[in-house]
Amino acid sequence: MGLGDKINEMKEKFGGQAEDKANEVVKNVGDEIDEKTGGKYADKVDQAQQAATEQIDKLDGKQG
Repeated sequence: MGLGDKINEMKEKFGGQAEDKANEVVKNVGDEIDEKTGGKYADKVDQAQQAATEQIDKLDGKQG
């Protein structure tokens, strides 16, 4: 199951708040990784968070 499938599943569960919930999860997971690794991979985590957020926005039609 890909990211798009997960977002669609969340849309069914949370209605219009799915994208906000997904972005919140991305942020929280990144913060948890930074905490567990002592920030050692913060730059990579930030890049991954940005990429995930961009994909979520694309699925939501907020490209740009």
